[in-house]
Amino acid sequence: QVQLVESGGGLVQAGGSLRLSCAASGLTFSRYAMGWFRQAPGKEREKVAAIRWGGGITSHADSVKGRFTIARDNAKNTVYLQMNSLKPEDTAVYYCAASSTWPMWQVDYWGQGTQVTVSS
Repeated sequence: QVQLVESGGGLVQAGGSLRLSCAASGLTFSRYAMGWFRQAPGKEREKVAAIRWGGGITSHADSVKGRFTIARDNAKNTVYLQMNSLKPEDTAVYYCAASSTWPMWQVDYWGQGTQVTVSS
């Protein structure tokens, strides 16, 4: 059974930082592109960042460029999202995702999500 388990969400003040982690199991981790999506109430799910199989190529949404950084550690089967200079509009449920395509044309597996709340 494939599992993607997120952790690291919580409440943080505007301007603060948070690091999300996603631990994967049940799949050959290095063969999947990994990504982070988020969804705020009343809004569509948005792709925040993605990282290719080897970790050398990444993409970030315009709304988070310069503030968020995605990284992966294939030895630990874990993908991270470092979030700096957080804004209230970053408040959302953040989902970890795995895809056998690049740039993540389709998502094969989803995590359960972790809540990130940024206070003003």
